[in-house]
Amino acid sequence: MRAVIRLARANPSALRFLVVGGIGFVITMVINYGLKLFVIPQHPVTALAVGIIVATVVSYWMNKKWSFDDRGDRHTGYEMLLFVIVSVIGVGLNSAPLYFSRYGLGLEVPNVSFATQEVADFISGPIIGTLIAMVFRYWAMNKWVFPKRAEIADVLSPTSPPTQPTPTR
Repeated sequence: MRAVIRLARANPSALRFLVVGGIGFVITMVINYGLKLFVIPQHPVTALAVGIIVATVVSYWMNKKWSFDDRGDRHTGYEMLLFVIVSVIGVGLNSAPLYFSRYGLGLEVPNVSFATQEVADFISGPIIGTLIAMVFRYWAMNKWVFPKRAEIADVLSPTSPPTQPTPTR
């Protein structure tokens, strides 16, 4: 518990990012299992991807307004473009373990029982995939989407090396 308090004090945006991620995880799971169990059971990767995309839209707004509210001086259109690029990569990273589990390892009915398939799906997609994508997204959001103000200034107006006066004879 003390470690969490120290983390919150040292880097409040990280703790807020984790809270937003938790909300996104719940949104993803509700949509994923709603689609997977009732609408498109034959397309589990698509169901997960749709859940992730909806959660990503919600998380953009929450991250902009809360997690990284002290940053983000960029033009909103440019910032959203960067967010979409990072998020698309995140969807791929999040979905890849599930795709590998289902189609690479063959962990699907009729090769395995329905219970085994569902446990494998949950561990590979929502657990392993989310952890991989979360680490990438936090790094990329800090680096490119919502960088600190000083980093934005450095990117927008890079300083050239100081010039030396020309020696006179």
